[in-house]
Amino acid sequence: MPVLSYALSAVLGYIVGSIPFGLVLTKMAGYGDIRKIGSGNIGATNVLRTGNKTLALLTVLCDAFKAGVAAIIAGAVVGGEYGVTASLIAGACGVLGHNFPVWLKFKGGKGVASSFGFFLVTCWPVALAALLVWLAMAFAFRYSSLAALTAAVVVPVASFFLAPTSEYTIFYTLIVLLVIVRHHANIKRLIKGEESKIHLKKQQ
Repeated sequence: MPVLSYALSAVLGYIVGSIPFGLVLTKMAGYGDIRKIGSGNIGATNVLRTGNKTLALLTVLCDAFKAGVAAIIAGAVVGGEYGVTASLIAGACGVLGHNFPVWLKFKGGKGVASSFGFFLVTCWPVALAALLVWLAMAFAFRYSSLAALTAAVVVPVASFFLAPTSEYTIFYTLIVLLVIVRHHANIKRLIKGEESKIHLKKQQ
């Protein structure tokens, strides 16, 4: 039954996506609760504010891996004609889980890394296009949020040309809208010129 397969894929994706790696890793490294540092976010950008670049990189990889692995598992288990949809559902719900983890009272990250992992696993050319835009914007302007927002906007457009079917574009657009909404505070700070820039060294 495709409905049951899709429902199970959604549950799998959400549970895996809800694992708060940023919080877990920073506590294990002795930095305490990452939610009390910088922006209070559990994502890699805020982890970088500890000054530990290795920890931030691990957070990025783990956050990206969890949505991607959920998509891989769902696609492989369901398989056949329903496999692609199951994979897209699981990956998208992985991003939702990262943003709204039940373990943290639905207060999670902004889904940039987990979204990238989702895009990478389901359609790597789209993910590559987004990554190149992110890198260019980050190096040019040093605003992580601006880079993320710009890269996000590119995703639906790139998927229209590079993804196998329009189904990808639909799922990707929904995730991009979520990313933009989750960055509403950053957008306000960017407009006011108050947004923090990326710093590669720990701030004193």
